[in-house]
Amino acid sequence: MIRHPIASRRTVLAAGLALPAVAGAQNLPRVRLTLDWAFQAPNAFALVARERGFFRDAGVEVQIDRGQGSGGVPVALASGSHDMGYADMNPALRFMAENPDRGILCVAVLHDRSPLCAIVRADGPIRTPRDLEGRRLAAPEFDGGRQLFPAFARAVGIDPARVTFVSVTPALREPMLVRREADGITGFVTTSAIALKGIGLDHSAQRVFMYNDYGLDLYGGCILTTRAFAERNPAAVRATVAALLRGFISTVRDPEGMLAILRQVEPLTDIAIERERHQMNIERVAVTAHTRAQGVSAVDPGRLQAAIAAVEASFNLPPGRITAQSFYTDAFLPPVADRRI
Repeated sequence: MIRHPIASRRTVLAAGLALPAVAGAQNLPRVRLTLDWAFQAPNAFALVARERGFFRDAGVEVQIDRGQGSGGVPVALASGSHDMGYADMNPALRFMAENPDRGILCVAVLHDRSPLCAIVRADGPIRTPRDLEGRRLAAPEFDGGRQLFPAFARAVGIDPARVTFVSVTPALREPMLVRREADGITGFVTTSAIALKGIGLDHSAQRVFMYNDYGLDLYGGCILTTRAFAERNPAAVRATVAALLRGFISTVRDPEGMLAILRQVEPLTDIAIERERHQMNIERVAVTAHTRAQGVSAVDPGRLQAAIAAVEASFNLPPGRITAQSFYTDAFLPPVADRRI
């Protein structure tokens, strides 16, 4: 098993994160878990873990709450309203760079690639990312694609100051592109590309610029907690991570079972849309040659450090406030055999 030297088990023990054996479910605290958004296919692995008894098998009780965006997850953890969370990694990196004393800790990475992207009309004048210079893009202010756009712009060689953003609500973002009221939008590919198709702009009519395809090698969805919670409840963190990873792998292997659980929890779920969203998430974000070879959450320390540097540069933050070693630990992961896709 390959173990990366990012806060390894030995390092965590030295730092005071003792990892005692689970004495029994009755000794574990109830874990309050917040997701990134409404219940949809990309985060339904948590519902699968609950409905199929994976949390119970691991010896932990988990309360699952929907979220209001990835940017809100580290805030919820720092405030103490939740103990653990699932979110896109990059807003968490920004939060830690701005608040290095809040102790946000990443304990598993589920998505080997970021879903962040910019989307334009295929019939328009924007053929490459360089053509975005001088254009108007629509996105909510809290959108991860908008927040990381300066790093994307630098990666493709354009001046981010020469791109104008129009602030809109999530509900208005995609309609503005369809109505040609904006030249493009930013967002998650699994959200915006599907939404555009739903209002008449099919995939063939979209031109999608995935940030990861243009030199911005970011990780995506991850499991977060705080160092303080991990120190107090190491067995609960380890059990929750194991159950969530089991749920995640189950969604990859049995998507129809996941969709049935999603509809059971959210009766208004459009199964056709969520099936397509899931497939897009697997193909573009979650499963890569690296994860197939090394398993889920086989994090490369150099790649993570480069992602941290990109986030720091995007927001003009002082470098060095956080490091790969301080942000990510593999100490709570199950064996690599249990993380194989």
